[in-house]
This record gives sequence, C-alpha cells and structure tokens, in this order.
Amino acid sequence: MRKERQRSMTQVRGSSLPALVLAAGLAAGGCAEVGGGGGTANNAEWKNIAGNDMGQRYSSLDQIDAENFDNLEVAWSWDGSDYPAVNARATPIYVDGMLISVAGEKRHTYAIDAGTGEKIWEYVEPETFRWEYSMRKNHGKGVAYGEIDGRPVVYLVSPAFFLHALWADTGEHVEGFGAPVGVDGFPDSGVVDLLAGLGHEYDPYDGIPLETGYITSSSPAIVDDGVIVVGNSAEQGYNQSRHENVPGDILGYDARTGDFMWKFNVLPGPGEFGHETWENDAWAWTGDISSWAPLSADEERGIVYIPTNGATQDFWGGFRPGDNLFSTSLIALDVQTGERVWHYQLVHHDIWNYDTPQIPVLMDVTVDGEEIPAVVQVTKQAFAYAFNRETGEPIWPIEERPVPEGLMPGEALSPTQPFPTRPAPYDMQGLTHDDLIDFTPELRQAAIEALEDYVIGPLFTPPLHRDNDLGKVASLWCPGDVGGTNIDGTPAADPETGILYVTSQKGCGSRIMVPGVERDAREDAPTGTTISKFAVGGFAGVRRVRGLPLFKPPYSRITAIDMNTGEHLWWIPVGDTPNRVLEHEALEGMEIPNTGTGQQAAQIVTSTLLMYTGERSDGTSYLYAVDKVTGERLGQVALPAQPRYGMMTYMHEGKQHVVIQAPNTLVALRLAD
Repeated sequence: MRKERQRSMTQVRGSSLPALVLAAGLAAGGCAEVGGGGGTANNAEWKNIAGNDMGQRYSSLDQIDAENFDNLEVAWSWDGSDYPAVNARATPIYVDGMLISVAGEKRHTYAIDAGTGEKIWEYVEPETFRWEYSMRKNHGKGVAYGEIDGRPVVYLVSPAFFLHALWADTGEHVEGFGAPVGVDGFPDSGVVDLLAGLGHEYDPYDGIPLETGYITSSSPAIVDDGVIVVGNSAEQGYNQSRHENVPGDILGYDARTGDFMWKFNVLPGPGEFGHETWENDAWAWTGDISSWAPLSADEERGIVYIPTNGATQDFWGGFRPGDNLFSTSLIALDVQTGERVWHYQLVHHDIWNYDTPQIPVLMDVTVDGEEIPAVVQVTKQAFAYAFNRETGEPIWPIEERPVPEGLMPGEALSPTQPFPTRPAPYDMQGLTHDDLIDFTPELRQAAIEALEDYVIGPLFTPPLHRDNDLGKVASLWCPGDVGGTNIDGTPAADPETGILYVTSQKGCGSRIMVPGVERDAREDAPTGTTISKFAVGGFAGVRRVRGLPLFKPPYSRITAIDMNTGEHLWWIPVGDTPNRVLEHEALEGMEIPNTGTGQQAAQIVTSTLLMYTGERSDGTSYLYAVDKVTGERLGQVALPAQPRYGMMTYMHEGKQHVVIQAPNTLVALRLAD
C-alpha cells in the first residue's frame, strides 16, 4: 500500500493569489531567451554552488593532477571580515571572469575578480524585522544563475525571504522584474516579495505574524527552463515549543519577469494526494517541511528535485499523528507546472531531526546492462537512496522494516521505516557495545558504564522524556543530528564512472525532552500559539570517555560507492588522527590506526582527482588529493584557513583555480608558475 502511495500523481492546491499561467508570463516578457544554470559542468565555469544543476560537484578540468598537485599555492585570498560569516557555507559561482557569492548575516551579495580577488560590486538588502528575526541569517549558501537574452543574471533569496534579480556584470537590479515591495530602501523593480506567493497574511516589513508562523531561507533557488524554483527554511525544530507554523511550500517564478507561476503544497489538504497521512487536522495549522538544502534539476526532463525536512517540532510529534507527507522526503516536481511527478518519503513521521541535509545528486548509471537516469539522496541515517529520476522507481528494492515503538506519552510512531537493500549503509547505524571504543579493555568498560543511564538500540531508537518510568536520563539515537551525512558533508559524483563519493561521521543524537511550558518560558518570541506537551529541554548523551571519542574509529570517513552496482569500492578516514588521541596517556606506546578527525569533508571531483578538505593531527587544515579508483592519498597542500561546507574549481586566464571557503574568507589556489 505504501509503495502505491509513493508514486500516484496529485493536483497542486492553488495560492490565494491568482496564479499567473506560463503563457501569460511569456507574453509579458516577449520571446526573450531565458536560460538557467546548465545541466552539466563545462571546461571553465561553475554556475551552481554544486558546479552544475545536477548537484554533482564535478568538473572536467584536468590541469591539476596527481603529478603537480603538491605545487598548488595560494593565488589570492578575499577578506570578508567586514561582514562576518562564521558558518561560511556560501560557495561562489564563476561567471564571466567573476566569482559571485554572499557573506554575512545581511547576506551581502558581491562579485570579485576571479584572478585577483578584488571586489567588483556588492549589494545588500535594506534591514527589516523579517531579516532581524531570521534564524538563518548566517546560513546563506550562495546565489542562483540564469540568463536573460544571453546576459548573465544572479538571483538572491534573502533571509527576509525576498527574491532579487541582479545583473551579474554590474550588480544592478533587473528592470521589469518583480514589483515594488512597499518597504523603504528597496528598488522599484528587480525584487519579488516571496511571502506573497505563500498566500498568508503578512506585513511587508514585519513579515508573517509569529502567531501564524515563520519562514526564511538558507540555500539559493535554482533556475531551470526559464523558471526560478525557490525553496525555504524555518526555525530549527529543536527550538520550537508550539504547534503552529506555516508550511515550507515550494514556489515557481518566471525567470525573466518575476511573475508568480505556481506553488506546491508540502502539506496536502483535503482532496490532495497524501492528505490521509495526517490523521487529524494538523495539516491546517502546523508547518515546516522546508527544503532548506540545495535543489537540483534535470534540464532535459524538466524536473526539479526537492529534499525536505520534518514537520513542526523535532523529537515529539504526538500532535500530528500519521506519516506526515511530504515531510523528510524527496519530491520530483514538473518545473513548468509545479505538479508532483513522484516522491519518496525517506522517514515516516520524523521525530529524529532526520531532515534531508544535502542536494539530490543526478547521474546516469548502468545497472545489469540497463541505462538508468538516477537520482541519489544521501541522508543523516547514512543511507544513499537511489531512484530512477524520471519514474521514481527505486533502482534496488527498498524494504519497509519494523523499528522500535515510541517511548513518550501520546506519541504514535510508524511501525516501519524504509531501508534500502543497496547500497549498504556507509556509516554506523544504531548503537551496541560492539560499537564502543576498544583500544583497551578498561576504556571499553568505562564506555559501557557511561551508557548505563541511557536507552540505546538500533536505528530509529526514539527520544525519551525526563522523569520517565524507565529511570533513564535520555535516549541515544544513532546516527543523530551530527551523524551520517549532514550540512557540511558535501557529496560529489563522477558522471564518467558512476561513482559517488560520500563523506560521513559517527555521532549520536540525544535531547532531554521536558514539558513544553518549561521550554516555552525560555523563548522570547515563540512561533505559534499552542504550547506543545513536550519540547527540547537541553542536550544529553555521552560523546567522550576519559577525553577520547566514545566510538571505535574511524570517526569520519569518505566512502566511494559504485552506483552502477551499489557496491562500496573503498573508504578512507577524513584527514588524520588528532593529537588528543595520539598523545592520550591511556594509549601510550600503542600503534593507533588513522581514526579520521571526526569532521566531514568538503569535496569536489575532477577528471583527474578527488579533492577534499581535512585536518592533520595538529589541527592544521589541508587540501588533499585522492586517487578516484583506489582512495590512495596522492598529495596534500596546507591551507591558511579552516574550510567549511564547500569548495569549487574553475579555469581563468589559462589557470585552473580551486577555491576554499572558510569563515570570513575565500582562498584561491592555483599551480605555481
């Protein structure tokens, strides 16, 4: 029954605004040619934060190879300290000799010379309460790229949830795009107020009333076939104490005019497909299900791929019984209409904060002699879900398997969850004593004793509340928020070989769940009106034993998966064993294998190498070169700053560059002359 539900077609519930059909949008813009970011990487440019619209982080450039990698040196660095960006998640795009990206809490949009790092232009949106309140101000990941009549355009989605269209060469707003938004300081055109497309009452300066809900953004939009597809973000579910919120509906706009085209409802209403997965009326007043991770697109098929997170409130969902479509799902939408082509729910009734953290990766594979257009979604659960990206059929069977029952009053969890039969999990799932540190029997026993006050078990072990009848402090679910693949763990794919490179780490989640009124009293301006029965009271859990990581190594790794067969080819630790492990008194005289740092890697793959960022034992940051076939480390270059989230490469004036992003800086490397 569940498989049949996954693939049925559905209608799109209309916005309260009149939807402008595509034909009307084209009439307003004439017959002008409007282009998107492009489906594949070429030999020079990098027009999407993942290199191309397929999410591959791949480039066919080959100037940097195994023979000369160690000759890389810093060509220039860009100083972004004027607008601090601690998270440093914005990956630049390369367009016409410029790098264009965002920085800081105000999400300054800027262009710099790709050969020198010198600033060419910048733009910053006027301040509003919508911006001030945004919990994702410092999470901006970049900009989207398109073309109007062959002239490059960048599209910015701001923390206040405005869409800006800027000419890439000047930074000026595109005339005739959008409409006045009614806030002082904004231009008369070149901007769209995205709140209007959602259909809720709002104030242009203040936004949606907090009693109704809250929405913002972190990842850029994507442009495909003349349509801008906009995702969104909400407040973190572990900060929520009330039921009400607005859903993170997906929006489509004409890339030339900014005219509203369509809205896809991530919470299906009466008569819509999936409505039966909400077993009360929570679909009408709860929300989230945002697509805060980047989007990808199949230009040839006219499909965009939307990864979503859970519904309102992490770790307890007793007020929203049912599977809760389209939470924690992968959704394929028709780019011109916004209609659902197919979907797959990766977690039913998600209460683990297993939000889908990374861009869906598109690649063509050959399975048992059959050529298949694939999409692969990596997850916090350390699964790589693989589908035919046209039909939604799993490439290999995905089984619904029994999982533990809920531990909290009023919670009704799904009795089963989907488990891919192939590829195998690429990191730890669940927690047993066999997973614990075993350098010495004494350390193993100390780890066992440290876990006596916690509930442990297999994947999907549920959260636990304080003052429970089990006499336990809390529950440990593994992987947790920081386990498997998360925000900083960027996958990369080689379209020539069909190999996917996934980075992951070991880590368990644990929160002490307390009465909602207790948590609500700590919030200055909570979203919603109805206080939840339970909410997150704080962190719990065990991460170290006598100063050493709780688990057996490796603490973090990169795994190469052949998506033609679903087989793991090899894995390597990320970086090197930290000195705090090598020099620990309990391990004196022991030969310690490379444990990895415990951090995930930023990755790109080229025609010659896999490159990733990591740390040496002393904490020094490095860029590493790896043989794509064997995983052998081929070279390493020291970096002047600690990388975060992403990296990119491009060819400029005959030189291949690799750019690393780090807090308040970009660092460009190229071969020494």
